[in-house]
Amino acid sequence: MANPASDAFAEIARGTEEILLADELKDKLASGKPLVIKAGFDPTAPDLHLGHTVLINKLRVFQDLGHKVIFLIGDFTGMIGDPTGKNVTRKPLSPEDVMANAQTYKEQVFKILDPAKTEVRFNSEWMSELGAAGMIKLAARQTVARMLERDDFKKRYNTGQPIAIHEFLYPLVQGWDSVALKADVEMGGTDQRFNLLMGRELQKEEGQRPQTVIMVPLLEGLDGVQKMSKSLGNYVGITEPANDMFGKIMSISDELMWRYFELLSFRPLEEIASFKAAIANGANPRDYKVLLAKEIIARFHDEAAAEAAEQDFVQRFSKNAIPDEMPELTVTSDNGELGICHLLKEADLVSSTSDAMRMIKQSAVKIDGEKVTDNKLVIAAGTTAVYQVGKRKFARVTVA
Repeated sequence: MANPASDAFAEIARGTEEILLADELKDKLASGKPLVIKAGFDPTAPDLHLGHTVLINKLRVFQDLGHKVIFLIGDFTGMIGDPTGKNVTRKPLSPEDVMANAQTYKEQVFKILDPAKTEVRFNSEWMSELGAAGMIKLAARQTVARMLERDDFKKRYNTGQPIAIHEFLYPLVQGWDSVALKADVEMGGTDQRFNLLMGRELQKEEGQRPQTVIMVPLLEGLDGVQKMSKSLGNYVGITEPANDMFGKIMSISDELMWRYFELLSFRPLEEIASFKAAIANGANPRDYKVLLAKEIIARFHDEAAAEAAEQDFVQRFSKNAIPDEMPELTVTSDNGELGICHLLKEADLVSSTSDAMRMIKQSAVKIDGEKVTDNKLVIAAGTTAVYQVGKRKFARVTVA
């Protein structure tokens, strides 16, 4: 006989890094009572990519299981500045910045969360009431030695980097948020462990049942190696055009596809297992990558955009079609001609001439749809053609 609580735990645990303590969560789920699920977000000018949505996806799972999700906007903590992972004191946000960014956050996260089932709160509600005297009493609950157990504080202290006194308040305020909301579960990234456990400590002191802590992993970027990051260029932004999102997701490795299914898809685990079985029996992994791309695009755009993105991808890449729109530029030749490697670099299609040679060797360079095999090819002045590098880089270049 199926066990609803066990099934719910399996769905919640899917793709998580760690649950502290798992048995506590199982007991809470078995009670049948709707749980209060808390996740806090400092509104620091969010421009979300798929890596950021791993946690928000898990909040949606809790919503679908009938639990109460509190999307906590840290307008008060945002004015302190989260020190997590920082080797310098972060500049606090102004109240105006906080509110402007908070609105942007809501516009993006409600592409995943159900607005009707989401309670949006601001921690200034209770922190402003706490006042200066209350803040001093809160600060008295922890020692400097305890705060220096945090890895980032410890590293900064040991290397002589300054730590501002107000930074010690951040984990205390985050923990007090859990007390104010009577949270049953708090979610955060693996880098939030210290802050998340602070909530448990303060709840115990206040006579509350301590929250269960769920930590979600960092999502690997398109390269499958480093975490998804805009600075590394290996990201998929949730506000990107549908066609760009589709192309990027289709570029991931077959192995990384399963990691994305695990952390980004809402498909049942049994269905994903059936995909793996089908591929083991000879099915094309590309077909399932298409399903993943369309699911994600439909979430952040709509079904029509997902279908159109697939058709565009098939036309442009599967059939080697050349897009109608692309950069157009003119490059200057030397003595009436220009080497292909220098042309590709001048057109910003590659980062260097050595990169151009590498791409030609990999058969990744085309002129008007025809592969280039000679890295010493020269292009005569007066020639205009479409140059392609890889699957997504195009430019119409005239050699002058």
